[in-house]
Amino acid sequence: MRRFARVALLFLGCGVCSLLYGVSQLALSLEQEAGGARQRQARESAAPGGGRQAGSADGGEEGAGRCKNLSVSFWNSYWMLPSDVCGVNCFWEAAFRYTYMKTQPSETMHLAVVACGERLEETITMLRSAIIFSIKPLHFHIFAEDQLHESFKDILDDFPYEGKVNYTLYPITFPSEGAKEWKKLFKPCASQRLFLPLILKDVDSLLYVDTDILFLRPVDDIWSFLRKFNSTQIAAMAPEHEEPRIGWYNRFARHPYYGVTGINSGVMLMNMTRIRRKYFKVCILCLLHLYVFPCQWNYRPDHCIYGSNCKEAEEEGIFILHGNRGVYHDDKQPTFRAVYEAIKNYSFGDDLVRSLLQPLELELQKTVHTYCGRVYEVFIKQLKKSIKDLSVRRSKGS
Repeated sequence: MRRFARVALLFLGCGVCSLLYGVSQLALSLEQEAGGARQRQARESAAPGGGRQAGSADGGEEGAGRCKNLSVSFWNSYWMLPSDVCGVNCFWEAAFRYTYMKTQPSETMHLAVVACGERLEETITMLRSAIIFSIKPLHFHIFAEDQLHESFKDILDDFPYEGKVNYTLYPITFPSEGAKEWKKLFKPCASQRLFLPLILKDVDSLLYVDTDILFLRPVDDIWSFLRKFNSTQIAAMAPEHEEPRIGWYNRFARHPYYGVTGINSGVMLMNMTRIRRKYFKVCILCLLHLYVFPCQWNYRPDHCIYGSNCKEAEEEGIFILHGNRGVYHDDKQPTFRAVYEAIKNYSFGDDLVRSLLQPLELELQKTVHTYCGRVYEVFIKQLKKSIKDLSVRRSKGS
């Protein structure tokens, strides 16, 4: 029986690798046309005296610099580079690989979201929550259907934080082959996230979030997890469930999933440079190096509708609220909706205690007839601290 189980596990692993290899080849095919031009340009710029790419190590021979520039730009492992470019210096390039992989997060924090259909208001509310408490500058990468672009621009241009917040609007784009199928995958247009490493080529690290996310503490804090990644970890996500008895993946899934209950991609912190490397693309799930953060960084209705099961949130409060299942827009989970409405209606510059915290606490007290309402304190515990910390920073002029 043990031998059968081992063989079955081996076949399952090989099947997953084959599937991911196919996906990797699709991704590579999307770059072929542009890749040739970029490779020629990289070779020219990588010539002696042509300068170094950001993140490369100082020192070393000229040949090693060319070798490294090509491998970083086009995901070529050093042993696959042409001999006339790399030659004997390939081993030298390999010595710098670990240094490059430990790149530090940039000063500006990059946040991406995909908005389709009736998601304009929800997306704007999420962006507002990101702005309220964050310290470092933010750059929003907003992928939206064409008819939403003008509305996004009108609203975001009125945000009062010039210099702290920048944004870029992108159209929803998919590979021409199978575009309809890609668009239907997951919820509307969410499969766009699969192509972020290919589209945002100049972004080293990125926080992707669903539109139904609300930040109850600075984005800086989840961004700091990038520094906790080891040399092989490529992304950070939270578990799909804390309680296996109500988990979906472990009870129903017929495909491989991560850990005991799977992971939730609604909040996904990514080292894009590592993801773009062919080493990880060929068989990402075979190695699947993930940093898993606690449930309070992606708190969803499942954490309280059947009874509280996120211990970290009970102790420290909710850090990021995820209102999936449309709970911001119906009366099934009034605790979640109360937080959403409070942030949506808050006006930048108003007193956070009087205009946000106090009205929210009054509304939450009306929800104690629900399971989530019974633990409503976890919804404001961290919010109170975030408001206090912001007040201290303002008093110090920082």
